[in-house]
Amino acid sequence: MTTHEFIAQVERQFGFEPTAEQHAVLERFATFLSNRSDHSLMILRGSAGTGKTTLAGALIGVLRRLGLKTVLLAPTGRAAKVFSQNSGQPASTIHRKIYRRKSLEGGFSLGFNAHSDTLFLVDEASMVSTTTVGMGMFSSSSLLDDLVSFVYSGRGCRMMLIGDPAQLPPVGESEAPALVGEVMRAFGMEIYEADMSEVMRQSQSSGILWNATRIRNHECAEMSMLGDALLPKICFKGFADIRLVRGDELIETLASSYSAVGTDETIVITRSNKRANAYNMGIRSTILGREEELTTGDLLMVVKNKYLKESRSSGVQEQGENELDFIANGDHAVVGRVRNIHEMHGFRFADVLLRFPDYDDAELQSMVLLDTLQADAPALNSEQSRLLYERVLLDYADVRPKSKRMKKVMEDTYYNALQIKFGYAVTCHKAQGGQWAHVYIDQGYLPADMLTSDYVHWLYTAFTRATERLFLVNWPKNQVEQE
Repeated sequence: MTTHEFIAQVERQFGFEPTAEQHAVLERFATFLSNRSDHSLMILRGSAGTGKTTLAGALIGVLRRLGLKTVLLAPTGRAAKVFSQNSGQPASTIHRKIYRRKSLEGGFSLGFNAHSDTLFLVDEASMVSTTTVGMGMFSSSSLLDDLVSFVYSGRGCRMMLIGDPAQLPPVGESEAPALVGEVMRAFGMEIYEADMSEVMRQSQSSGILWNATRIRNHECAEMSMLGDALLPKICFKGFADIRLVRGDELIETLASSYSAVGTDETIVITRSNKRANAYNMGIRSTILGREEELTTGDLLMVVKNKYLKESRSSGVQEQGENELDFIANGDHAVVGRVRNIHEMHGFRFADVLLRFPDYDDAELQSMVLLDTLQADAPALNSEQSRLLYERVLLDYADVRPKSKRMKKVMEDTYYNALQIKFGYAVTCHKAQGGQWAHVYIDQGYLPADMLTSDYVHWLYTAFTRATERLFLVNWPKNQVEQE
């Protein structure tokens, strides 16, 4: 098939006449696809509303129809679910695909890539980091290092990274490294790059996307500090999908969202764990009327990676893998049943049946740590973690040698209890990669030293989590465009 014929097929799959920019992206992709080098890689950068997702879905559809093998990946369970929905093909998290469980010592190691002549497409690549923070049980390398190593160890395999550089970069990084050509060339790759910045006409009728584009343009100005006059002004006039919510309207409005789209499709995004915690407590007591500490139907968010020694899940169908090998920091779960609330080692625990909506409703029976539920910190702090470790260690003081004693601790049910928070309100980093029908943003009070370009990344990322309705809570007047 010629390049022209391939592009024509994608454009037909696209469903409408592509713009000149989109056509140029297709030409660039066709050139990348025809390159037979073992070290070619493509980066597709695109802002919200430019048609990046639709174009990627059309590409995937045509590739599958032509019999070309593809694997779809994303950094989080929610992002993988969104990618699958947008492309019509199954998607996996990066971690589940590239890491394998060690049989004896526990933890994970980089797996073997058994694929050949396969294109790996990675969505939300702005979240893929070059730091080793949070890798822990998985690797001593960064996620980006391991991803490249895994993909290109397969015969004839290559990769396309898709993402939005205007979103928040990974924690500890000033930019999204996986979307930077120079960074990827350092891996010895021949890089093909394409950018999509032109907002589609049909997107301009959306107040969410119209304002997100305005916010992104502020970020592109590369201002070191933002005075009041330069703050992104939000326009509400003429848009039905974005509105202001006063504090005295919040309870009723949130309750309406829960009734209309459900708790799993409604999220509150805040700037701090402390504020998210306050929202979670208020929502449970005032709107949901839940007096128990934890009960059936509660929406939870996992706040620390958990390695599952054995498969204890059901209902997972993901590219031939039938096990929920681990639960990642940021994954969401719904409580099915709560039993045996008790205290041990100075902490409080419960046995809980959990359902994971982003993993095809896989179920898991797990011990959970209740102390993290209402804590303002993101998880157990270092002092609490040390204390739990030392108290669990005492239970195995008579085990010899030391290596066996350490193994017992690492496998201990209490030491490995799932750390959780309520998931009705989260920070923007925890929301990144996901999408919800109704999104509420409460940025709280912003002191002058917080008004940097990092804030603009935060605001843009928060705006672009919403697919249907966006609610701005107690928004300051100096950030509202006056009629």
